[in-house]
Amino acid sequence: MLRRVIGFFEPFVLALLGTVLLASLLPVRGAAVPMFGGLTDAGIVLLFFLHGAKLPREAIVAGFAQWRLHLLVLGVTFGLFPLFGIAFSHLPLLPASLATGMLFLTLLPSTVQSSIAFTAMARGNVPAAVCTAAFSNLAGIFATPLLVALLIGDGNGGVTINTASIKLIVMQLLVPFLLGHALRPLVGGFVARQKRLVTLVDRGSILLVVYTAFSAAVVEDLWSKVSGTTLIVLIVCCCTLFLLVWCSTLLLARWAGLSREDMVVLQFCGSKKSLASGVPMAGVLFPVAQVGMMILPLMLFHQIQLLICAVLARHYARQPLEPVDA
Repeated sequence: MLRRVIGFFEPFVLALLGTVLLASLLPVRGAAVPMFGGLTDAGIVLLFFLHGAKLPREAIVAGFAQWRLHLLVLGVTFGLFPLFGIAFSHLPLLPASLATGMLFLTLLPSTVQSSIAFTAMARGNVPAAVCTAAFSNLAGIFATPLLVALLIGDGNGGVTINTASIKLIVMQLLVPFLLGHALRPLVGGFVARQKRLVTLVDRGSILLVVYTAFSAAVVEDLWSKVSGTTLIVLIVCCCTLFLLVWCSTLLLARWAGLSREDMVVLQFCGSKKSLASGVPMAGVLFPVAQVGMMILPLMLFHQIQLLICAVLARHYARQPLEPVDA
């Protein structure tokens, strides 16, 4: 029975849960805080450098041929999702910090690897999924901080996008990403050959950010603010959010007259949010003590989207849908 339960979780999610547990039992304190802060900043820079190095330039060029599909996915990711996020952030059932975290997760770009994998499993347009996921992550570097400034700001999350904030975002997110992409001809081959090492560094950076963030939150008495009932409410909210977006993408695909293959891309790329981008972005955009609460909804949503998409992708693979009518 225990093996079946564990089987529902991917190893990285278990690693995340273990990191949260470690931070809860042994949080970073005192003189170690600046050291871990520096390591976290370095991890974020390295993470976005690798994102840039992994982005195929061919995908960017080829993607312009399917601009209509890409605009639909971007519209769902940075338009429809935030509208739902605003609604959820006003629910009285959640503490203000978690409600803001729900809003923050809706402002993030889509995933890359899982979007492509689920699209392939569901027999969708894989080349379009590669391009769309890449565009979403590239756009997120600009769109997410802007949306955070517009929709969260001082009144709802204690974040201010001023000149210093913009400089920090540029130096920790944009510059490493562009540098990694510019150096792709030199390092792209190494990145492609050392997938296991790159994945280890990639996920290790995220775990480091999570550990530092949750340590600060635990020191600020995180778990006295989040009860078991609150966690259940948060899980229900994340499930509801996913299903609302999933149903909306299906209706949007029918309205736009997409082919069955492109509909799959819209659904699997448009319905997910990136933990890999969201955690480091939260580390840059929010005070350290607030990051733990801010990313808790994202961590739950990440696992929920993987579980539901795995079931739906297998369903699509077994019973291919008819072409969507205009």
